[in-house]
Parts: sequence; structure tokens; C-alpha cells
Amino acid sequence: MSALSRVIRSGMARRRVQTLVIGLATMLAVTASVLGGALLVSSEEPFDNAFDRQNGAQLTAQFDARMTTAAQLAHSAGALGVTATSGPFPTATITPGFNGHSGAPLSVVGRSTPGGEIDKTTMTRGRWVKSSGEIVVSADTGPEGRLGQKLEFPDLPGSPTLTVVGVARSVSRTADAWVLPSQIAELTPSGKATGYQMLYRFTHADTSAWMSRDREAITATAPAKSLTGTQSWLGVRKVATRETALFVPFLVAFGVLGLVMSVLIVGNVVAGAVATGRRRIGILKAVGCTPGQVVRACAGQVLIPAAAGAALGTAAGHLLATPVLSDTADAYGTAGLGVESWVDVSVIGGVLGLVTLTACASAWRAGRLRTVDALAVGRTPGAGRWRWAARLAARLPVSRAVGLGLARPFVRPARTVAMVVAVLFGVAAVTFATGLSSSLGEVIASKNHNAADVTVATSGGPGTAVRQGQPTVADPATVASITAAIAAQPGTRAYYGSASADAAVSGMSGAVTVTAFDGDASWGGFTMVSGRWFKGAGEAVVPSTVLTATGATVGDTVTLTLRGTPVEVRIVGEVFDTGHDGRTVLTDAATLKPAVPDLNSTTQYVDLKAGTDTHAYLTSLNAELKPLGVTASTGKSSNGSDTVTVLDSLTALLTLMLVCVAGLGVLGGVVLDTHERVHDLGIHKALGMTPRQTVTMVVSSVVLPGLVGGALGVPLGLAVHGVVIPAMGHAAGLRLPRSVIDVYDAQDLVLLGLAGVAVAVLGSLLPAGWAARVRTATALRAE
Repeated sequence: MSALSRVIRSGMARRRVQTLVIGLATMLAVTASVLGGALLVSSEEPFDNAFDRQNGAQLTAQFDARMTTAAQLAHSAGALGVTATSGPFPTATITPGFNGHSGAPLSVVGRSTPGGEIDKTTMTRGRWVKSSGEIVVSADTGPEGRLGQKLEFPDLPGSPTLTVVGVARSVSRTADAWVLPSQIAELTPSGKATGYQMLYRFTHADTSAWMSRDREAITATAPAKSLTGTQSWLGVRKVATRETALFVPFLVAFGVLGLVMSVLIVGNVVAGAVATGRRRIGILKAVGCTPGQVVRACAGQVLIPAAAGAALGTAAGHLLATPVLSDTADAYGTAGLGVESWVDVSVIGGVLGLVTLTACASAWRAGRLRTVDALAVGRTPGAGRWRWAARLAARLPVSRAVGLGLARPFVRPARTVAMVVAVLFGVAAVTFATGLSSSLGEVIASKNHNAADVTVATSGGPGTAVRQGQPTVADPATVASITAAIAAQPGTRAYYGSASADAAVSGMSGAVTVTAFDGDASWGGFTMVSGRWFKGAGEAVVPSTVLTATGATVGDTVTLTLRGTPVEVRIVGEVFDTGHDGRTVLTDAATLKPAVPDLNSTTQYVDLKAGTDTHAYLTSLNAELKPLGVTASTGKSSNGSDTVTVLDSLTALLTLMLVCVAGLGVLGGVVLDTHERVHDLGIHKALGMTPRQTVTMVVSSVVLPGLVGGALGVPLGLAVHGVVIPAMGHAAGLRLPRSVIDVYDAQDLVLLGLAGVAVAVLGSLLPAGWAARVRTATALRAE
């Protein structure tokens, strides 16, 4: 073993606490960075690779067959910017049956082959359709049908039946199912195709602005009013990748916080080691060590624990990434998803590079230190120009031990600043985590729409069959009796009813849930992001997901298809709603009457007047409802989210790690300080300072850094929250209302600021105990 190696090993053994701090700080930075990098890669690459393999459609356009012909649509291939087209393919919207039960509406496209110039679908099971009476369903948006299953269509002429012969994946999500083109006519009441589908690729399609221009170019070449809907590949990509992309912004925030903390802590530890080890450095130089060897020795004492922390952080990052990536493993025909090796190399190289630069910059001071100066200086520094702090502290109306502790931060200002920064980032992490949890709670509350005080669920009525995927049909007489009973209650302030039905949206694959309201539901807990709540028939509000998928904006008109009947609605507002994965449309009940004349409210929501006794109200209302066989309740929906649970767990884990590292940063600084002033401690003890007073003095020395760090950490945490939460909403394809972002109140901020003192005090308890236990004679001999 070389002399330099022995110096490094002995230095690490003498500074075990600082070594542990460096290792943990580096581990945190690497863990968060590896996890964030893995999710960032996995959220984009599988979709992009599959899109390239299938030559996916950048724009899927739906046209009304009554307004255009196949020959006219073929001319759209010459539109400005178009590089390739496929189609026109005949389309229909059908509602299949499964063993006597109806399913959700399906957008079916007639295609002879799974290939083509655009949207080369991949068979995951079975085969493509070869003859009439066969159907292939989509693996992403179609029904969960098994091979050989019969899909019945009793409402169509001739009651045709289709057999599922295959399951295919279209990365562009152009349809819910496919049949031969000749089969489409048999799947419509009129015996003719109701629409055509065209698939396009363009010269430029990487941004929403370019996609808007491309859509306008297609619209200009098609007959007027023939284009009924479009689907951009950007919207499909966002929906497909949002589960993993949602995690990236907050992981990046934790990674940056951890990385900055690790760099600052490493610099503080090395600088402190140089300050407390000046005599040791002088001895090393006196026995022949060169300045370069001294620098390498100081840097080596940092790089070894940092390398160990990087190894542990990489393993931890892989373990945390596994459950998040598991659901995406086979989404695009990928055998498995894991952390790319280049992510590990980049993160480890970057973190260790920063640690090396920080360590060398701090150790350079040791290399430049003159041997004579190092040997001539003892361990205990003088107060120097900071004597005024000690004199001021002596005049404060506090005990002598507290006064000595409050003056201590001014003796070593650089070390105090490092301690303040450690507390600052710890409090910032706690502030951000608290806000993130509150914001996610607001998201769940908005999803559940729990504003109603009383809820009455309507049964289907005597002899009414409830069929899967179809609107629940309530008995009109029962609904009328329920609303009459609610209206007659003196405590009723307002009420409304709701019913849901599945529908197809022109230009969108997969069914959406249309919720129809009977009455004013604007008070029911629905938060508007933009626009306004609907006021009558023909108007609707939709979440961001529908706007993104269809390329529509507030003010546009879209076509809903229910039971084969098209219904046009004008979007008048954007609502924040995460239910049904954001695939919802909220409208007035009168809007759906032409398509679903027997639709009646299945649930009634009641808001009570101020001061109304809820228990008495329920007792009175239930007495009226008992003959109808229904019951009113005050239970509110508490549906959670698996994604929110994972986010909360990761946030708690990473926040705990950051707080621990902040506490260890304080601990490392206090350890250096107590070791540096061990002779002073001996003098204080010789003059009568008790162990309890010694603990009080050491703990008091971190109160001011804790207060300053907490005061600065809260604004930083607020700033991080204000950036990360909207970024997470954007990654999920949602625009967030202010109620989700503005979640802090003044009392919370004060308590979060005081958390800085708590972190600092906890970090100082261990060295305070050591200082209290050290013997007076031992302390006096230390120099």
C-alpha cells in the first residue's frame, strides 16, 4: 500500500461522519437522476420507435360521406405539405353485443390489408380479416375480445354477426376495429358508408402550430363542411406516454436539489477538513508530500465515498424505476423496458465529475498552504473581526450558554453559509413535497366532484335491464317522484340529475363517456380552466384530453355519435376532469334527447341551504323515498388513483432522503466546529459549564442558520412547486386550474419555515452529545 493510500484511508477513518454525509448526498443525487433519466427515455422512445416502424399517421381525418366522395378525397394528396396519404377508407360507428349485452360504440374502418404506405398495423394475436363476417379489434382502444368471440349487431338490418379473428396494434390509433371495405355497408342502417377516413404524413408535423397549418391545408382541398374531425399524432403520443412522462418533472426537481446539495456539502466537508487539518497538512508536507499529493489525498477522501454512493444510487434508481416502467413494458411490442446503460454512464459520470471539481477546488487550498504556516497554527481559531458578535450575544437577555452558541455562526461565516444552504434545500424539498401532496389531493377532489351534500342513486326501475356500455335507463315515473320529493324538502337549495352514455367522437378512436345533466350542475364541483359552463342544449364542456386528441379549441363544434345517431355540440369551455382518463364530454340532457330519447337521470345531487341539519334532512327525505325503493345518503366519492399513490410514495421517499442529507450537512458542519474548538470546550468545562449547558451551547449555534435557511427555503420550494406542477399537468395532457397550483396558506408557510430550525437542531444533537461527554482533561490537552 502506497503512502498516499494510507493517508487517504486514515483521513476517512478519522472523519467517518463526513464520509457518510458525502456518500449519502451523492447517492440521493444519483438515485433521483437515474430515475428521472430512465422515465424520460421510456416515456418517449417506445412510442417514437413504434411510430417509425409503422410509418404512423401524423393526421387522421374523418369525412362525412354525404358531403364528399372517395374521388374528391383522393385529390387531397396534393395539399400543401403532404408527403404521403392512405385511403380513403370507408368508416362506420357501430355498437356490438357480447353474449346479449351491449358494449361501447366502436369506430370501424374498412381496410383490405394491415399494411399500406401509412399506419402499418402490427398483429399481436390472430390474423387479418380475409372474408366477410370477420373483424380485427384494436389492442389499445378496441373491446377486450378473445379470438373466436362473436360480436352481435341486433339493431342493424339482418342482425349481422362478426367473428374476432385477430388483435392488432395501430400506434396512430386510427380505429377501434377493422373489417373488409365491403363489410362496412352491412354495418350501417342505410346500407352505405357513413364516412371516410384519410391518413396523412407531412413535411413538417413536429409542433402543434405545424399541425394546425397542415389541418388547414387539408380542409382547403376538401369539399366544404365535409371534414368532421381530426386526430393529431401529437395528441396520441401525449396520451400514450403520459403515465411515465408525468413523473419526470418532479423527479428532475428532486434530482437538481439533491445534486446541488451534494456539491455544496462536498465542498463544505473538504473545506472544513482543510481548516481543521492544517497542522496535519503541514506535517505531510514536512515529511515530503508535494502539493499535488496533498490535493490528491484530500480529493481521494471525497471521491471514494462519492463513488460508493453513486453505485448505491444507481442500484436504488433501478429498483425505483422498475414498478413505474412495468406497465409500459409491452405497450408497443417491446420485450421489456429498463434503464438504458447510457443513462447510468451519463449520470454517474456527471455527478462524480461535479464532485471531483468541487473537491479539487476546495483541496487546492491545502496544496497551496505553506508548511511553516500550517505547523505554526493551532486548531482553535480566534474570533478576529467577529468579536462584535460575541459581545452582542453577551448582552442578550439569554443564558451564557445560549449567547455563546448564537455568536458561533459568525466565527466561521463560510461554514455557516454552507450550513444555511443545506437547511435551505431541505426546507425547499419539504415545502415542495407538501405542496405536491396538496395539489394531488385537489386533483382527486376535482375528479370526484364532491360538492353535493346529499346524493340519491336511482335504480333502473321494475323490469328494466341494465346493459354494459349503454346508458342506464331509469324509470321516468320513479325519477319524477324523486325530484318532486327533493324539491318539496324545505332545506333544498339546489339539485340536479345526471346520466352517462358512451359515444364516439368524430376524429377520435375509442369511446368517450358523455355525462348529461338535468338541471344546473355548475355548482357540483366542476372546475373550469377556460371558457364557461354550458347553458343549454347543443353546448358542452370537455377536458384538455379531448381538445388535444381532436385538435379542437373552445368555440369549435364536434360530432358525437350515440346509438348510430350523430349529435353536434359546440365546445364552450374547458373543464378540469380526470375521470375516465379525461375522455369525457359534459353537456345538457336535452342535447342527447334526439339520439337517446329514453335517457333519464340515474343520480340526483342535492345542495342544502346554509344551516340545514343534514341528519334531519336525510330522515325526512328518506321517508318520502322509501316507497320508491331508493335511499339518499351523504357519502362522498373517494376514488383515488394508483398514479397518485406512486407519486406520493416516491415524493415521501425522496423528501425523507433530502431532509436526512440536509440534517447530515448540518451534522458535518457542527462536527467540524466542535472538533475545531475542542480546547475551548475544555476551558468552558474547567470554568464550570455543565454537560446540559454544553448541549445548549452547541444546539444554539445552529438556530440562526436554521432560521435563515428556513426563511430562504420556503420561497425556493414555492418556486419549484410553481414550475413543476404545471409541467406535470402538461405531461399528463391537462391544463391545471389555479386551485390545483395555489395550495399554500400563510399558516403552512410559517410552519414550513420553522422546519428549518427543526432540521438544524436534529442535525446538531449527535455532536452536541459528544461535546457534553468529552472529559475536561482530554479537551484541554487537544491542540
